[in-house]
Amino acid sequence: MNAFEVLQARGLVQQYTAHVPEILAGKDPVTFYVGFDPTADSLHVGHLLPLMAMAHLQRAGHKPIAVLGGGTAMVGDPSFKDEMRAMLTEEQIDDNLQGIRKQMDLVIALGDDDHSEPSTAGRLVNNAEWLCTMNYMHFLREVARHFSVNTMLTKASVKLRLEKGLSLLEFNYQVLQAYDFLELHSRYGCLLQMGGDDQWGNIVAGIDLIRRVNGGQAHGLTFPLLTTAEGKKMGKTAKGAVWLSPERMSPFDYFQYWVNVDDRDVGKLLRIFTFLPIARIEELEALKGADIRQAKQVLAFEATSIAHGLEQAKKAEAGAKAAFSGGAAVNAMPCLEVALPALVVDVLVQADLCKSKGEARRQIQQGSIKLGSDRSQGVSSHEQKITLEDLVDGALVVWRGKKKSVRITQG
Repeated sequence: MNAFEVLQARGLVQQYTAHVPEILAGKDPVTFYVGFDPTADSLHVGHLLPLMAMAHLQRAGHKPIAVLGGGTAMVGDPSFKDEMRAMLTEEQIDDNLQGIRKQMDLVIALGDDDHSEPSTAGRLVNNAEWLCTMNYMHFLREVARHFSVNTMLTKASVKLRLEKGLSLLEFNYQVLQAYDFLELHSRYGCLLQMGGDDQWGNIVAGIDLIRRVNGGQAHGLTFPLLTTAEGKKMGKTAKGAVWLSPERMSPFDYFQYWVNVDDRDVGKLLRIFTFLPIARIEELEALKGADIRQAKQVLAFEATSIAHGLEQAKKAEAGAKAAFSGGAAVNAMPCLEVALPALVVDVLVQADLCKSKGEARRQIQQGSIKLGSDRSQGVSSHEQKITLEDLVDGALVVWRGKKKSVRITQG
């Protein structure tokens, strides 16, 4: 398959402009970009989807540009948002940029800052380089004059906000993103912008700006928005977003997220979030009934390997097996430092094994709470405490049922 066919087979294509299949199937390398606004110090699963698409194109010989939005993050994309994003300081943005760069390196091959790398390596740029040094009057005369306010007001991405109020700051976001495309087209010969389907209007605006300013041709492609079989936005848990940072979400919990996805979503997720051959994915998709758990285990291991590395994936897999079977591989379980002595009820809440003390007491009454790597110790009272004497080799495993556990150490 050519590069475009690979994206299609992986379920990574939603909309595209006329010549995208042609240029991605051609012999000449295509320079393309995806933008990532550093609104947090970590990417999440939603960001991993475009990174996987970038990796597939890079493997096919095309050259990626990852644009970190140090400039656009100071504005905030209003597309399909109910309200204005929280304003970030320059210091917060800089801190976030550092964390995001490390995560990108795990998925796509990025070159050094001096760009002395081979031509096949990707390029990492920060749009603050040109947006934050721009003369405002020059911007109005040379860029903003090419945009029709009437046309911008018709974009579906901002209609919701128009009803609730849209600031001039946010209204400028589409113009800034379009200018990014123009700048990348001029500097690096970038021909293709990719992004989530909610970015279609912004991408088309950039294509039009390039045509108006220098008569150049550019192209766009969007990915489908990631939803579950139930139609809900994917990448959320009861605790919040599924983050790629191990500080925000442990590799063990990340592994478990994939194990617990809906059976109906496994095939789609194997295509998007692994590099397994399509033939292998089709074999796993064919599994039925209880055997579908095997496909989920493969999905979890491959996805964790990409986001956290092979060694962390192996540890998470071992921890999951221990949590499921009560085995001895407790060192791979998620760990929580607790100031001991501590009530078991409080520990259950701190460890997110229970949402509240009331729920913790109910679980204890029902006999669901056990202690020890082999679940041999029951908890009979909500007044029971965990003390230093309960630790074995400096740790104690606390269980809720047979699958949810945490390893407690002295804090």
